[in-house]
Amino acid sequence: MESKDKKLKAYSFNEIKDEFIGENGTTEREQYEFELKIDILGEIIKKTRKERNLTQEQLGSLIGVQKAQISRLEKHAGNVQLATLLKVFNALKTKLKFQVQIDDKNDFIIA
Repeated sequence: MESKDKKLKAYSFNEIKDEFIGENGTTEREQYEFELKIDILGEIIKKTRKERNLTQEQLGSLIGVQKAQISRLEKHAGNVQLATLLKVFNALKTKLKFQVQIDDKNDFIIA
């Protein structure tokens, strides 16, 4: 068998996202990025809860919700009220920082 020197082209993750999801600024890409951030938020809650040695039931009890709601929150935080998120992070004794970008020049930060 003959060996041919074929070079494979390397693609960055952003190039792959551009190709298969859509370029930055498109509706599809914005939706993807939003859902990714929401999934990461749920993972952060789960990881922090476990680091604090709390069960889902215990965390739910601290904020006045059922275990099932904590489970849903950890799996997908996209359908939760801001007040609930604040209660969760307060119960986990974590600091929370929000940043709202109104335009390219003005950021509103709540720390």
